[in-house]
Amino acid sequence: MEKKLQQFLDNAFAPYGDFPARADVTKELLANLIEKYKDLKSQDMSDEAAYKATIDSFGDASEIMEHLPHSEKKQADEPEEASSIQKSLKKAFKRAKAGMGLSKFGGVSLNQADLSDSDLADNDFSYSSLTEANFNKSRLSGSAFQAADLRKASFDGADLSGATFAATDLQDTNFTGANLTKTKITAANLKDATFDGATLVSTNFRHSDLSNLSFADQTLTDVIFSSSSLKKTSFKNATLHNVSFHHSDVKHTIFDGAKMDKVTYALLKGAKATLTDVTIQ
Repeated sequence: MEKKLQQFLDNAFAPYGDFPARADVTKELLANLIEKYKDLKSQDMSDEAAYKATIDSFGDASEIMEHLPHSEKKQADEPEEASSIQKSLKKAFKRAKAGMGLSKFGGVSLNQADLSDSDLADNDFSYSSLTEANFNKSRLSGSAFQAADLRKASFDGADLSGATFAATDLQDTNFTGANLTKTKITAANLKDATFDGATLVSTNFRHSDLSNLSFADQTLTDVIFSSSSLKKTSFKNATLHNVSFHHSDVKHTIFDGAKMDKVTYALLKGAKATLTDVTIQ
């Protein structure tokens, strides 16, 4: 089956040729597909059914290609140091920590800013305006395939509507009270991230690990969880309106006391979620 999955990946990426990091990307994806296949087989699925469900969970190779660098060579006019916006950010954050810059209730305005490939771990974006900001793109460091680093960053109360995060390390990141309307989060590590009080409207989570996270007591409207891990993720007492869990395993997801519409309920029921204490609205 490993050879069959490898062939599937080879065919999926064939139109893109030998792009930089192809070996690293396909190796990582193959490992994920094999793990997915084994998990499905453990649920007593046949070989063919498990294979089909595994490749269906893959999605579209073009979406992955959007977030990869297409050349390993540095452009002649590319500066050696960080971009001017990254320099300004770092200075602003330093002033804020010293009590001379960012106001807790003012933040910074970086609407439509391109912050891809940035090392912004531990930085404070609280109450900042970051609509349609771009935190995308994995980067090459030597031969290693690494994700943009936003570990332990704080977006407390920030406006992230329309922002995109792809191939991003969001471990321990704080989204408390953030506006995540139409925010896209793809292939992200969200371990121990916090979403308390966040606005979750048309938010799109794809190919991401949301295991053990909590959306308890929150209202989610038109939110998409696609091909994402939701093991022990809590929606306790949450309200779900037209929420999709396409290709996401919800057998161990917590829905105790949740309220949801008939369509969401039917989809979850079909996916064998535990819905013993759910109210249908």
